[in-house]
Amino acid sequence: MTLSLPADNWCRGEGVDTSHALMAMGISEETPVDTVELALETIKAIGKVRVRGKMFDPDSNTVTVLCECREEIDSTKVPTELVVDEGVKWTLVTVEREQSSGLFSEKLVKFLQDEGKSLDDVTQLCSPVLSANQNAESVIRALNDLAQSPKNNEHSSYRRLRTFSGVHPTPPGEDNLDNWMEHAKFMVDEYEYTDREKKRRIVESLKGPALEIIQAVRMSNPDATHMDYIEVLESTFGTVESGEELYFTFKALHQKPNECLSDFLLRLERTLNKVVKRGGLNVHEVNKARLEQLIKGATESDIMLLNLNLRERRSDPPSFLSLLKEIREEEEHELPSKTVCSQCTNH
Repeated sequence: MTLSLPADNWCRGEGVDTSHALMAMGISEETPVDTVELALETIKAIGKVRVRGKMFDPDSNTVTVLCECREEIDSTKVPTELVVDEGVKWTLVTVEREQSSGLFSEKLVKFLQDEGKSLDDVTQLCSPVLSANQNAESVIRALNDLAQSPKNNEHSSYRRLRTFSGVHPTPPGEDNLDNWMEHAKFMVDEYEYTDREKKRRIVESLKGPALEIIQAVRMSNPDATHMDYIEVLESTFGTVESGEELYFTFKALHQKPNECLSDFLLRLERTLNKVVKRGGLNVHEVNKARLEQLIKGATESDIMLLNLNLRERRSDPPSFLSLLKEIREEEEHELPSKTVCSQCTNH
């Protein structure tokens, strides 16, 4: 998701370069700033993060934060959502600089498309006999009326799904299956579209083998639903491993030579999430399984395990974010005397 004017103003007020700015929405008011920063730093593409401003939203009873990232923001590498502990999701918004060559007409058309309207709607609300200045004012009033009017659910604003072809390795500019599936399921869950519209939005994002599969489904079963499309793509291009098999893979993970303990933890977490999604592990056992495998697989970080007393905490394992925070702090403490790994210096 991207914003322009309000976010630009906020960035200017806080002295944050918009090319390094990121907004996170839907955060609990009680969430500590350092927890927010650590959670966002799990997104490798943005580097180290610092919260520069907070704003309370009374409608959602949550907080929106403005962050400054070490790396320049590439919106294609930043997810639209970040899932934190216990299924809580934060919405991530990148602040993109408007291109100086962008024409007003292009921006107007985009605005109308986002509002589910057309230029004809504006024309109908404007009087043709007004003077130039009056007509400009009329256009502004008309746009405001359109923005305030109820949107047509079939054409309301939405984040277009990125392209998915099913080709491996994933071509530049496309999503892999996991990312595409996450965005597709979010789209069908959060937007009140008809089944026909959901299918259209799925199909428009497909190409190559993935599109051919869905075309075959449509021919053999014209009544197939949007969830049928998603399930077919997942079964065709997804892993064939069961939850139990993925759990065995998770149990075999070990720290690589010169790999930060925090990077190893992130690698564990990605696999662990797949295990849970496939039903290979109960969600209530996640913290225990994570800590056990971290201890077992951390062959390069014995001293850090001792310093953090992780072996003594098996009976009361910390959450993912708490564990990541402790490890990152310990790595930062060791950096002056020892370069843990090249990746850590970028955090």
